[in-house]
Amino acid sequence: MSEVNVHLPAWLAPLRSALDHEKARVCLLGAHGPTSACALTLLDRGSPWVVVTASDESAERMFNDLCFFYGLMGRPVEDLAWFPEWETLPYEATAPHVGLIAHRMTTLHRLLINPPTILVTSVAAAMHRVIPRSTFEQAIFHFQTAAAFERESLVTNLLRLGYRRVSVVEIPGEFSVRGGIIDVFSTAYANPVRVEFLGDHVESIRLFDPSTQTSIKKLNEGWVLPAREFVRPPQAPEAIVPIEADAEWRSPDLYDSMDTLFDYLTTAPFLALDQPEALKKACETAWEKIDDGYLRHVDRDATQPYPSPERLFLTWEGIQQKITTWPILALEPLAAPDSTWNQTFSFSAQAPGSIGLGIRGTAFSQTLGLLEGLRNEHRVVLVARSRGQVDRLLALLREHDLPADPWNPTAWSSQRTGKLPFYVLHGDLSAGFLSGDLRLALLTEEELFAKGARHKPQPKSRTATFLSSLEDLNVGDYVVHVQHGIAKYRGLKRLSVQDFESDFLILEFSGGDTLYVPLDRLNQVQRYGGAEGHVPRLDRLGGTSWAKTTARVKKNIEEMAQELIDLYASRELVKRNAYGTTTTLYHEFEAAFEYEETADQLRAIGDIGRDMESTKPMDRLVCGDVGYGKTEVAMRAAFKAVEHDRQVAVLVPTTLLAHQHYDNFAERFAPFPMRVALLSRFQSPKETKAILKDVGAGTVDVVIGTHRLLQKDVAFRQLGLVIIDEEQWFGVKHKERLKQLRTQIDVLTLTATPIPRTLQMAMSSVRDLSIIDTPPAGRLAIKTEVVRFSEKAVRDAILRELGRGGQIYFVHNRVETMERIGAWLHQLVPEARMVMAHGQMDARPLEAVMLKFVKREADVLIASAIIQSGLDVPNANTIIVNRADLFGLAQLYQLRGRVGRGGPDSASLRQTWRSEEPATFWASSSLVISPRSGWISTCKW
Repeated sequence: MSEVNVHLPAWLAPLRSALDHEKARVCLLGAHGPTSACALTLLDRGSPWVVVTASDESAERMFNDLCFFYGLMGRPVEDLAWFPEWETLPYEATAPHVGLIAHRMTTLHRLLINPPTILVTSVAAAMHRVIPRSTFEQAIFHFQTAAAFERESLVTNLLRLGYRRVSVVEIPGEFSVRGGIIDVFSTAYANPVRVEFLGDHVESIRLFDPSTQTSIKKLNEGWVLPAREFVRPPQAPEAIVPIEADAEWRSPDLYDSMDTLFDYLTTAPFLALDQPEALKKACETAWEKIDDGYLRHVDRDATQPYPSPERLFLTWEGIQQKITTWPILALEPLAAPDSTWNQTFSFSAQAPGSIGLGIRGTAFSQTLGLLEGLRNEHRVVLVARSRGQVDRLLALLREHDLPADPWNPTAWSSQRTGKLPFYVLHGDLSAGFLSGDLRLALLTEEELFAKGARHKPQPKSRTATFLSSLEDLNVGDYVVHVQHGIAKYRGLKRLSVQDFESDFLILEFSGGDTLYVPLDRLNQVQRYGGAEGHVPRLDRLGGTSWAKTTARVKKNIEEMAQELIDLYASRELVKRNAYGTTTTLYHEFEAAFEYEETADQLRAIGDIGRDMESTKPMDRLVCGDVGYGKTEVAMRAAFKAVEHDRQVAVLVPTTLLAHQHYDNFAERFAPFPMRVALLSRFQSPKETKAILKDVGAGTVDVVIGTHRLLQKDVAFRQLGLVIIDEEQWFGVKHKERLKQLRTQIDVLTLTATPIPRTLQMAMSSVRDLSIIDTPPAGRLAIKTEVVRFSEKAVRDAILRELGRGGQIYFVHNRVETMERIGAWLHQLVPEARMVMAHGQMDARPLEAVMLKFVKREADVLIASAIIQSGLDVPNANTIIVNRADLFGLAQLYQLRGRVGRGGPDSASLRQTWRSEEPATFWASSSLVISPRSGWISTCKW
């Protein structure tokens, strides 16, 4: 590899020389996070490296940073690899995720046939023994077009290697057979492979898209790797029997001995240890979990125990024996761990905050002033996470009359003198730094826009539905008969009518009158949908009260419908002053968004922009799944309104959501001369009075609140836009009250689960509709399980999430028994820090509890359904819903959306409280929740 020795640090050459000695023990100080990745990239001369970090998260971060620096310096990122650890708990009787197994198999295969220059892994992954290298090599099979290959041999080998036979291939580890065609989603590829046979010869091999089943690319050869880390001998009688879910834990029983990741290396590498003492501690902590898991497993299954921990895992001493002859580099931020590291070098770098960059509330123009001073001595590179953001940053810099170019790797060795232009590079870097050694200033979007890196209980829905099965009813439930009114369900009775036997529902009315309803008229009965705890008055069978009630309601509905028709008709005729086009300030605001917008987000933002730039008042519904970025769309609209001297009201259903929106809006609007205020029950009367006065005077630009915004004492100077979030929790009169304040205001409604009336108005073009149907980049589908209650299931779910550094929601929607549930959870998982929240708490304690959870000072939040509306805690990635059968579908859908916002794969675990209780709700109907839509339904099976 050729390199130009310009802008290279003075320590680089002597450090390389020191590592050239066998058993070298060298320490590099100042190496932490991105500086470690930068140093390793500089040290790379084509010889293999293995980098070990303390956790899987830090390994992934190191890998991403290495990819960034390889791109910065013009190196091929294909030379890098990452070997992840299992996501399951030690001795948990389940298989690792199939996608994770595929990643590990691909990496092991690469180590054998085309070793990467740098392999990154965690200490836990290095500890975990793998199938013997010789077994893995023999398990790989390879086929080529026009070559002889028996079709049945392929099928047999796929079964032996852990592939599942299905009708349609969708995920890694599956295969299907249709005549002379075999589709297999090999763990060697990102897409499945279609193999067509002509007799015993392979006629063609093609990659295809699993969602459309259409071909992508022709191949000349194909590889199949094991789909499980459990490979049976070909001659074993059970070789083609489906592999059990916990088989990986029994792997040592198949072989004389297990190998390790290090045994797959073809040549001795250089080894980089990211803070050796931290690695040793992480290894010891992992062994505590391993021993605990094994003891719990033996207690559960003493008759057929798994192999002992020593056969499955390496100790710290075992790892040291494996690496004893390799040259080792310790990466340390401050000082060498001990005296065994005989040579020490220093990488001089400083954080951007040391010169005032990344301070919250700093305007972009101020940041540019600081950056301008750096250009005398540094190449200033701004790192954007999307290509669209690259274009935005280049445009912004040029709008401020500053020279800016896209980064080109030739700039790394450029010998240009004087002030260089600003460079903008598409990439993902964990943090920026300034280095005089390299004459380099790297700044991420977090430092550039001064934003942080982000990695009463609600009542049941009043929308009653007609009954679809008897399991929807319990004896004693109140019901409504469409003709006769409110009654009490008294069970089923089999009657003979005119020589015909049938089952009838028994409905008891006032005065003890009884009505028998045949099952074929079940759709005339619906569950009573009143407020929780409210006992309705029964109607008299044959009386007039029900007829009068229905007539009165019908009249009210007709009057309300006429009001809505008049309102929407007048809005069609009204004209208002159009908003102007986007400005430089707006471009700065959109560039400060820390994620890459999806195509649907951009489409919705464009739709709203065109609405606001027309003279017709906007009335648009934005429908998108939870966590798909509706709030950012609303913020763009709010910014545009405020920029044109209009005020914005953001209406949300709960106090917690109001506070969260306030924090998000305040953070995003902080660098700009705009004021955001909050109206909620958490504020004192004095604070509320002051805010209302400022809203009326026009000194508050954006006000966020619950129903408090709808009271008559809230007056705006110039209200221009109303944003309604989670609109399904508001009544029609609530929303129309705001619209009637000014006929010329714009209305933007956000929802994941639109109510039928709203959806119908959008579909019939009375209201405009934008759909956000694309998940953010990196967001994985939420795994949803329905299980009976068991202490093991709860404990394992909590420990699994704690093991990956996450947090957990435990939802129990009965305030009167929440203390008992909390005590039980404390006893079950004493190592977890727990807090409790529900809607009947006073404002200040509730706020303190939620703040503690958001700040990661608690691991488990035991809560009622108060968390269902829009709460966003990116680190919370598991939710356990106790007695899910007591929740409505919309509630479950909203609760499910509380997880999966921080990147990792997430789980929503629903269960019943009593283990002996039949889960009739779930047995009779299946919850259909698509991770890519906002529609919910029940399907009979």
